[in-house]
Amino acid sequence: MSPDTHRRAVLMLAGALVALHVTLAALGVWRAWAWPAMTLSFVLLVMICERIGRVVPARARGGYERALALGFPLLVLGLWQMGGHFGLINRLWFPPPSEIAKALWDVSVTYNRFSETSLLGRPWLIPQTFAEGGLAAVGTLLGESHLLATVGRVLAGFVLGAVPGILVGVVMGVNQTVRLMLDTTLSAIYVLPKIAIFPIVMLMFGDPFGEGPKIVVVALAVFILMAINTMAGVRQIDPVYLMAARNYGAGPWQMLRHVILPGALPVIFAGLRIALGTAMIVIISVEFLRAKQGVGYMTFYYWEVLVPEKMYAGLVVVMAMGVTFTALLSWLQRRLMPWQR
Repeated sequence: MSPDTHRRAVLMLAGALVALHVTLAALGVWRAWAWPAMTLSFVLLVMICERIGRVVPARARGGYERALALGFPLLVLGLWQMGGHFGLINRLWFPPPSEIAKALWDVSVTYNRFSETSLLGRPWLIPQTFAEGGLAAVGTLLGESHLLATVGRVLAGFVLGAVPGILVGVVMGVNQTVRLMLDTTLSAIYVLPKIAIFPIVMLMFGDPFGEGPKIVVVALAVFILMAINTMAGVRQIDPVYLMAARNYGAGPWQMLRHVILPGALPVIFAGLRIALGTAMIVIISVEFLRAKQGVGYMTFYYWEVLVPEKMYAGLVVVMAMGVTFTALLSWLQRRLMPWQR
């Protein structure tokens, strides 16, 4: 089909989209038919974007794809805001994005004197605090931060679980005896809800309410995922590469460094992304249950006191953490795997 045909189709679909809502509004039934109309509008929007995508030149393809990736979430937020304004959704339980943004600002700049915590730890007071009490006072100030508490637990548990998990997975991948011994056990533990083993982990520590159990339960979840994914990554390496390395006289360490680890890295990083998401889920769940600080605790606290806009603000922080951690992991993957660029 020619580009002109696609352009005419885009204009016709866009006209149908506008006509749908104008007709419903003119008949006075738009509010009653809002949700079916929005569903049909989404179908028409997808068809319009499909047609536009067929005529976008190659040099503008990247911009078109970024516009789709960013434009749709913004459209959803706009519809959410509009739905609250017109009474299509319950503003009490689903506050509009503008109220959530105000709540996010409020929890960021307000110190909660009841729990003696804040979202960011009041970093704007660092110069004054440092002048009065030095680094120890700054550490105490930042110690009140919900965000830093959750980030510290996630990173500590992720590293403590990922490093030994990758090592065990490599051994399982290259050694059949170890694989047969551990595979069934790890598979059985893998299906357990990680939050279900948290009480057991608490029994292992002298201070069951301290940081140790929270970090260890995250580490266990990450360890199991990384051991299984790394084993799968090692086993999927083409045997031809292993034979070629042996024929060239590669020793065990050279084989590990130049063949096994590079060959398994794509699957390892796929496992790291899954493990990172699992670590976030586990720590937020643990903070719901047994914490007096952290983004999960803050979110659950505002649910308990029925301040839903601040509860949603906590969820926004969790999503922002996930996006940031994933971006850092992608950056590390590009650094360690330059041959995939």
